[in-house]
Amino acid sequence: MFYSPWYFLLLLLVPLLAWRLFAPRRRSAIRFSSLKLAQQMTPTLRQRLTWLPAALTLAAITLMIVAVARPREGREQTVAESEGIAIEMVVDCSGSMQAMDFQIDGQYVDRLTAIKKVAGEFVTGGESDQLDGRFSDLVGLITFAGYADGETPPTLDHAFLVSQLNNARIVTNRSEDGTAIGDAISLAVEKLNALDDRQKQKVQSKVVILLTDGENNAGQLEPIQAAELAATMGIKVYTIGVGTKGEAPVPVTDPFGRQRIQYMQVNIDEATLTKVAEVTGGKYFRATDTDSLAKIYAEIDQLEKTKVEAKHFVDYRELAVQSYAGVVTLPPLLLIAFLLLAARLALEQTWLRELN
Repeated sequence: MFYSPWYFLLLLLVPLLAWRLFAPRRRSAIRFSSLKLAQQMTPTLRQRLTWLPAALTLAAITLMIVAVARPREGREQTVAESEGIAIEMVVDCSGSMQAMDFQIDGQYVDRLTAIKKVAGEFVTGGESDQLDGRFSDLVGLITFAGYADGETPPTLDHAFLVSQLNNARIVTNRSEDGTAIGDAISLAVEKLNALDDRQKQKVQSKVVILLTDGENNAGQLEPIQAAELAATMGIKVYTIGVGTKGEAPVPVTDPFGRQRIQYMQVNIDEATLTKVAEVTGGKYFRATDTDSLAKIYAEIDQLEKTKVEAKHFVDYRELAVQSYAGVVTLPPLLLIAFLLLAARLALEQTWLRELN
């Protein structure tokens, strides 16, 4: 592209200049009786190249006109600046998560399996347009039952995070079972708060997404106390109650080693989960199947949007004074023009010098 293409109008003068340079000049002559003998003589290489100085001059002037039009090579670049969100996913892995009241592709699965699928799509993006993924956000994982465990700190390595999520297992040891909601929220707050000391990326907001199917019956801290701590730190807590109310189908093994489905009483402390969300500025959701769980994650995805600002700029290379690096590297146009003029001057003063 050219910054000042109007200068190309000067090229209209080039034919006139060419006529002036190549037009025969009138010279004084001496009369001869016949030029037949001179015409039969073979011209020398020097005589054949007498046009070269004029051609070099014409080429140099043409390049100068092109240089004045300022040919430029533009290289557009984009810099994306994002104010990311730090998210801690807190997943209940207590024994009650074995309840098989969710479906994936028409097959009944336990609650944790459904959560793995939907939460994984929330982080990395789903096959549908419902979940786009949280590519610019730090995402961490905490699992809990009777105790809370930090599986992955907030990270941009989402593939590793999802693999850790998929490796989560429902607690089967009775001594480790329970639902320590307060401790889990407290640990999530601790992990998010630690980002201020070690994270260079600008964190716009910090969010906890808690999934549980029960009520707090273990741990040292009550859920409301943990929520107040989160609110003090400016951390929102979105709570999701997972599963059906009343009775839920749970696989059990009878004394003969056979597995069968038994309906067991389940209870979700919705009042406490709602209060936790309200105290922190979050929201409580109820998920009774895989579709409603996906819609909940989609709504949270819209509520907590990452601000991404893209800056576009173009770096121009002025080819009149800067070299061009393509298949071959070419010197600047003005340098080529000056070399042509220098070659013309050297030829006129040496090999192609004319004696008047």
